Amino acid sequence: MQIVPLYADSRLQLKKPHPCGSDVFRVLRVGSDVRIRCEGCGRDMTLDRLRLERSVKKILSTPSDAPDRKGTTPS
Repeated sequence: MQIVPLYADSRLQLKKPHPCGSDVFRVLRVGSDVRIRCEGCGRDMTLDRLRLERSVKKILSTPSDAPDRKGTTPS
């Protein structure tokens, strides 16, 4: 299983929608637990990283200061 690169301020589309109807979430904090906020209603929640990685359908955007795929920061 490959680790999904998650960064604070990334936008994710999840497989299942939130009860409000939106399936787009913004990442607030990254670690072994990931804190995300629903873009539709603003509710935030904390999920363990493995559960969130399994439910990610697509990464919509990442912050411009995120490291590239090789793990180095842009110069």
